Amino acid sequence: MRLDALAYAQNHQSEALTDLQALLRIPSISTLPESQGDMQRAAQWLADKLGSIGLQNVKILPTASHPIVYADWLQAGPTAPTVLIYGHYDVQPVDPLAEWLTPPFEPTVKGDDLFGRGATDDKGQLYIHIAAVEAYLKTAGQLPVNVKFILEGEEEIGSPNIADFIQTQLDLLKADVALISDTHILNPHTPLIITGVRGLAYMEVTLRGSQHDLHSGAYGGVVENPLNALVRLLASLKDEQGRVTIPGFYDDVQELSPAERAALNNGLVTDESVLAETGAPALWGEAGYTTVERKSVRPTLDIHGIKGGFIGAGQKTVIPAVACAKVSMRLVPNQSAEHIAQLFIDHIHRIAPSTMEVSVEKLNCSDSAVVDISSSAVEAAAEAYEQGFGRRPFYLREGGSIPVVGLFSHLLQTPVVLMGFGLPDDRLHAPNEKFHLPNFYRGIETVIHYFDILSSKRR
Repeated sequence: MRLDALAYAQNHQSEALTDLQALLRIPSISTLPESQGDMQRAAQWLADKLGSIGLQNVKILPTASHPIVYADWLQAGPTAPTVLIYGHYDVQPVDPLAEWLTPPFEPTVKGDDLFGRGATDDKGQLYIHIAAVEAYLKTAGQLPVNVKFILEGEEEIGSPNIADFIQTQLDLLKADVALISDTHILNPHTPLIITGVRGLAYMEVTLRGSQHDLHSGAYGGVVENPLNALVRLLASLKDEQGRVTIPGFYDDVQELSPAERAALNNGLVTDESVLAETGAPALWGEAGYTTVERKSVRPTLDIHGIKGGFIGAGQKTVIPAVACAKVSMRLVPNQSAEHIAQLFIDHIHRIAPSTMEVSVEKLNCSDSAVVDISSSAVEAAAEAYEQGFGRRPFYLREGGSIPVVGLFSHLLQTPVVLMGFGLPDDRLHAPNEKFHLPNFYRGIETVIHYFDILSSKRR
């Protein structure tokens, strides 16, 4: 059964690419209100595709915002494991558009790479699982495992409705393992299993200094400029050594043991590799920690955008009435995202100047999660990678956040496998996002191997 599925996948690579390109053309940007129709269109496209390859119980399930697509195939029998496959069909905004070398929603192949928004995060990786299931059903008419798909449209805005959805659908989502492809490998030939992800607290700070914009000649030096106040406030949130200055921020952070630090500093991530990936002239970060520690197991605080005043061509001498900033904190195990968000809110109100009206809004919170690499589900992933890529994977913590990882672990009590196929230089969230097509095709074959190997371990 596996050999026939592999042959099908190899003989239908062009069809898989064509389907992926069709999905990538839908501008499903979850954070933009004007994309509501495109979000629905992407959900319907996926539902139609899942139904067309033979999956059953296909549903588009509403949430308070964007819908979740569900489908299953449960005919492998009660002794076969059930795999819950998660992915997200929403994508990031494309700004700055001028930096794209090809249209972001007209997927373009250049050499071995497919360029387009969502190519690797996460439509390309999501589609790997659809193609793997299709290969089995089109050849053998069955799978060696039971499968359930849950495809959401809000991951890029922090999955605000996924926790409520899972809590109300515990029976529907019950599974033996949750399989997620929304991470990267080391390079095109070296697979990687991610063993943990950081949490996230995303905040928006707004300062108002006057009821309307003011002439800077008439009021400069008399009424404080909200932009001046905001940048001063933001700059105070980290010291010169890269430490976050919010009181209590580090109280629950557990220091790594010497053995854990040694295991993490295994040479897979180096200063040189990060410089090559980013193009930065030099690295920077919290004193006393290595680059790999800073990017995976240490908490951070970053400013993502500042809005206010005049930024057009030419000049306008205005003191804006309002300035706002978006700030996020990546969090590590033991740090509660809700608690850190409250510490942030309290601190901003404490340090904001009396010349300003201040408001702080919590946009998103999700906790970190650690994967149990001793589970048979993870070992099956390691064996599948070896079959698909010709070598065993390495193991590494990830600095990003995937809210559903912790929810699957805590609410469903389901072991999670983070089996990604992207590359570190795929430019996630940036212009010219890409997916290395050899990884796309190897990924389909690896998932085919995974279903077969997982089935044999369970029976």
